[in-house]
Amino acid sequence: MRAPDFWGGEPGFLAELLTPLGSALDAAGRLRRAVVRPYRAPAPVICVGNLVVGGSGKTPVTLSLAGILAARGIDAAIVMRGYGGSLAGPVQVDLRRHDATAVGDEALLAAAQAPCWVARDRAAGVREAVARGAAAIILDDGFQNPHIAKDRSLIAIDAAYGFGNGRLIPAGPLRERIAGGLDRADAIVLIGDGEVSVPASTPVLHATLEPVAGGRFAGVPVIAFAGIGRPAKFFASLRELGVMFVAERGFPDHHAYRAAELAALRREAKAAGALLVTTRKDWVRLPASEHAGIEVLDVALRWRDPAALDMLLAPLIERIGDDRHPAPA
Repeated sequence: MRAPDFWGGEPGFLAELLTPLGSALDAAGRLRRAVVRPYRAPAPVICVGNLVVGGSGKTPVTLSLAGILAARGIDAAIVMRGYGGSLAGPVQVDLRRHDATAVGDEALLAAAQAPCWVARDRAAGVREAVARGAAAIILDDGFQNPHIAKDRSLIAIDAAYGFGNGRLIPAGPLRERIAGGLDRADAIVLIGDGEVSVPASTPVLHATLEPVAGGRFAGVPVIAFAGIGRPAKFFASLRELGVMFVAERGFPDHHAYRAAELAALRREAKAAGALLVTTRKDWVRLPASEHAGIEVLDVALRWRDPAALDMLLAPLIERIGDDRHPAPA
């Protein structure tokens, strides 16, 4: 879906009209979390979630954590729902035989970084990953899912967007009330420049999304297209690199591009003498036959204070070490 414009601005008539429905859905979610008995995995579970729908930077945080744990010699697996994919799972993503229609675009990105399992029943996915040898689990999304106990919960927040209009779905982008969500979080990962009002007791880890080899686009005529949570954020990143924008084409999040749409983009680019540029998340959704002639702007998450993240993860890493080398009886 494409987020309604009023989600990101001041609440208006539609937001006011839909607020009672948002409150009812939130109450149902709170009741569900209160009555469900969560599965506690034998391996530490780090959940990366968000309080708003789409575009917060959750997946880059997940990929960064996977890299950090791998650098410490920890066999971590990523578990996610596999939004947009047809497989119910649990199934381990195989880049040689799975595509976005099977497991979703985010799962393909994750599987390039670490073992990744997709499962609509995410507790079953965690069980399977641990049974296959995972020493730690990174749960991509699932913060509002009560079926899995989390050892650490990080909330990704886009500093430029914050909490949108501050209303609950469908009146706004919030999945749950801000105060309740932050009470269950161990830390916030605030991505980008800007500040968001949060309780002083909630630790805030600052990070940025930085383009990888983005200088090659400076001064180049570009037609950019993206089907992500907030395409405008991608276009802004390109603008900061100094591209010569010919056009910006935004599509709904997880958009499955039709052949006719891609053909139209290619014709437009050829007529303008421009380069087609998209995101990695969009790239993995394209058929391999469509990759030629389309460039990708990759981004990487950079932690402004890696030591603060290390302190947050240290007890879990120590626990993994104890499990590997138990004290003699």
